[in-house]
Amino acid sequence: MSELNYLEKLLDGAGVEWKLLGDASFFEIANSGRKPVKASLRVVGKTPYYGANNIQDYVDGHTHDGEYVLIAEDGSASLENYSIQYVAGKFWANNHVHVIRGNWAVDSRYLFHYLCIVNFIPFLTGGGRAKLTKGQLIDIPVPIPCPSNPEKSLAIQSEIVRILDTFTALTAELTAELTAELTARKKQYNYYRDQLLSFEDERAPYLEKLLDGAEIEWIPIGEVVSRTNNINWRNVTRTYRYIDLTSVDIKTKTITDAKEVSSKNAPSRAQKNIEKNDVIFATTRPTQQRFSLIDEQYSGEVASTGYCVLRANQKKVLPRWIYHWISTSSFKTYVEENQSGSAYPAISDAKVKECLIAIPCPNNPEKSLAIQSEIIRILDKFETLTNSISEGLPREIELRQKQYEYYRDLLFSFPKPESVTK
Repeated sequence: MSELNYLEKLLDGAGVEWKLLGDASFFEIANSGRKPVKASLRVVGKTPYYGANNIQDYVDGHTHDGEYVLIAEDGSASLENYSIQYVAGKFWANNHVHVIRGNWAVDSRYLFHYLCIVNFIPFLTGGGRAKLTKGQLIDIPVPIPCPSNPEKSLAIQSEIVRILDTFTALTAELTAELTAELTARKKQYNYYRDQLLSFEDERAPYLEKLLDGAEIEWIPIGEVVSRTNNINWRNVTRTYRYIDLTSVDIKTKTITDAKEVSSKNAPSRAQKNIEKNDVIFATTRPTQQRFSLIDEQYSGEVASTGYCVLRANQKKVLPRWIYHWISTSSFKTYVEENQSGSAYPAISDAKVKECLIAIPCPNNPEKSLAIQSEIIRILDKFETLTNSISEGLPREIELRQKQYEYYRDLLFSFPKPESVTK
């Protein structure tokens, strides 16, 4: 069945008329009940207190009760995707939202879905804080199937609502399932990472088998890394990609944004040379655990002095061993105990390098590196799986959202006259 035929079948010969929101025969604008209350004067309760962009607070009492659509009067977070909210039950509305609902011949949920596709920009007035006045609100047209036959009209509206709500529910269900899966995978990864890198007296059997009698020595990180250098801007003419503190994504541990700088515009913090396989760890707000392993793409570039650069002495330790080690709960505990400052807590490079790291049989480098390599292999598998879910989650949600928007636009693709009058 073609897309157009589907809509035609749904209408079943019914005509569509466009009605303005100001038409009291079809819509009720309930702005008179709105009541703004300063945060300091609100009485705490269970009723949602709505502003231009969703729930602002929970208060005692209510201004409205029923099914309504809230349209931002001013202060919408986005003008392109204008703030539209659907509410059912008791709620409190402040004066930053228009409160509207369908009358006997219009399903308020149908009204909500339609208003989500309206371009509100032509109806807005003002500059910096654009406003949708009531005078403009009442001129917004809405398509109503066969309004002269309310029973049939509501049946058509109800079917459109059912289809769109189904897509909304599927998106919510998928999001919940993938989020739960991601949380479980993260817990699993964190558990095995801490198990494989804790080397406590009571070790898991698989770890004992992996060590095969090898002893563990706790050595300061500074003794298994090589010295790094700072850049001398007076002696260079090339440009560098600069990895600032905000360049590393906390969740994925990847570098997402590195700006090009030269001796003419480089910030004073752009000083640390970095090479492939360096581990950089942010020493400002260190408990956020902002760190990354430098790959070929950023080898030879420059990082902020806000990072401690850990360059593994690969005769003693593998780079990814350090990478996984600084993600452990024990390292985070060490950082918490050794950082200083309250507003902007930080830990020095020297303190980072004083932290003890577990090295299997350091007197037998070949065996030590083999054990490290196997543990890294296991942890990398968990990390890859966790990251694949993290990356897939927004993609799946976006796909479902686009699917919803596609059918929403299709179901509301009624022919529109050049003008609509009351």
